Amino acid sequence: MDYYLNKTTDYQFDEAVDKITMALKDVGFGILTEIDMKATLKKKLDVDRRPYKILGACNPPFAQKALSMEENIGILLPCNVVVLENEGGKVEVSIMDPGVAMSVVENPRLESLATVVKEKLELALSSI
Repeated sequence: MDYYLNKTTDYQFDEAVDKITMALKDVGFGILTEIDMKATLKKKLDVDRRPYKILGACNPPFAQKALSMEENIGILLPCNVVVLENEGGKVEVSIMDPGVAMSVVENPRLESLATVVKEKLELALSSI
């Protein structure tokens, strides 16, 4: 089972980060966190790797709905978005599939919300 949505782009790395950030904003998501894995691994472990960022995307109305249905759902929030340069030098953008993530909770009320959130994330991904 795929646990993420994915698109390989023709953008340079930083441009892809900007594009997906704007595309997410256009569908109601903001970026709460940005983790530069390349810089972190270099600093902490002296490991060199290709560019890799994790963006924590959040849509507050969706987050509030999810929290009202399942108090501890914050463990699965925000929606993680990964932008990475693959071995071939192409830049990939991947987004957590909220349907898969929510399925581990086994709360049927979350299923319809996860479907709506997934549609928004797919729209953002397809627009870049």
